[in-house]
Amino acid sequence: MHQVSMRSVLAMLAILVIAACQPSSSSTNDNTIHQDDADSIILSKFQRETRTELQPIIDSADVQGAVVVLDIANQKLYSNDFEWAAVQRMPASTFKIPNSIIALETGVVQDDSTLFKWDGTPRRMKIWEQDLIFRDAFHKSCVPCYQEIARKVGATRMRQMLEKLHFGAMDVNEANIDKFWLVGESAISMLEQIDFLQRFYNSDLPISERTEGIMRKMMVIDETDSYKMSGKTGWAIRDGNNNGWFVGFIERDEDVYFFATNVSPNERFNMDMFPRIRGIITNKALKMLGIIE
Repeated sequence: MHQVSMRSVLAMLAILVIAACQPSSSSTNDNTIHQDDADSIILSKFQRETRTELQPIIDSADVQGAVVVLDIANQKLYSNDFEWAAVQRMPASTFKIPNSIIALETGVVQDDSTLFKWDGTPRRMKIWEQDLIFRDAFHKSCVPCYQEIARKVGATRMRQMLEKLHFGAMDVNEANIDKFWLVGESAISMLEQIDFLQRFYNSDLPISERTEGIMRKMMVIDETDSYKMSGKTGWAIRDGNNNGWFVGFIERDEDVYFFATNVSPNERFNMDMFPRIRGIITNKALKMLGIIE
């Protein structure tokens, strides 16, 4: 009887040890958990305020979507549609921000003047059919240049860096390493975009000061006497459905505002306007909120 009891005790201890080694639900790497964490963190830190006056800007552009603006000074998040803002969508070329950071951190790219040679192969856009330095590849959104970067980084290092940066839910493997931000299951919400940009701006990302400094200069889109705008656009097409991004931040005097615009065209939308409409909507929204003139 004593021998049987001892076996039972040992068996029970083995079960407890195995159970203790199993990952709990709170430590899972499920991407939805990451999104919920990012969204809930930013929503818990700032007061959410629906601004209905932003909706006519979206409607008049003949698109569906939302604009989200984080006003740090007033500790408020403004949007016409917080439900749209919480949905994860393919990042498209907004991924060039973390992709650039990863390129610099891994040494795949040395600085913003690193040269990408064009091999003469026809490309989807004429502006890509030339030698481009890193800074220009970013602003011209050169997909082949960034595909080259991703292949050199490799799937393993890319996953490791993305885990540190916490940029949405990126689905990366050896087969899709040069297109995972353009096709497939990778996705990020507008709230996650703003969370990422805020962490970048506040120097809270686990990256070097050198990388951060290069990125701050490279991301500048527009600079006037009253403000400086930094960011990146993106355009994703999935199952024939178009989706456009514009994310970034505005520095004005001592204040900073983070923004994310995401839109999809209505059925009769003039697609010739789609590359411009993201910027038009964003500028109108920022003007309506009194952030830019």
